[in-house]
Amino acid sequence: MPRRAPHAFALLLALVAATGCSGPRPADLFVVQRSGSIEGARLTLRITDDGGVHCNGGGRRDITSAQLIDARELRRELDGDQDKQQVGLAQRHLALKPGVITTLSYRVRSEQGTVAFSDTSARQPQAFYRLAKLTRDIARGACGLPR
Repeated sequence: MPRRAPHAFALLLALVAATGCSGPRPADLFVVQRSGSIEGARLTLRITDDGGVHCNGGGRRDITSAQLIDARELRRELDGDQDKQQVGLAQRHLALKPGVITTLSYRVRSEQGTVAFSDTSARQPQAFYRLAKLTRDIARGACGLPR
């Protein structure tokens, strides 16, 4: 074996270690920040396009296929559809005022912008109700939280 082979092999190992073996990081669909006046309201979910979620900054957990499909549809509603020239809710930076008595508030960041609403905001688009439900379902399922 030539004398350079061990050095080349060591260099190759260093490159693999530096770049990682897991490939590129999956794209975020969106990040939900939930807060509120009840115990367990505070939550941060980062939902990724590979069917994963990160709960409160923790490691990756799997969501169901149905939840991934819902999350992808919600992202389209947030970011709009460039093919159809539709402007999304996040592109408009839609922020709805909370109602008089609010239990939970949401701030959702996607690639095109941020939306904000509360459980008692008036004139919510259907997407906001679906975002709140998906957040609760993932929190109770994949994240193992009570709320």
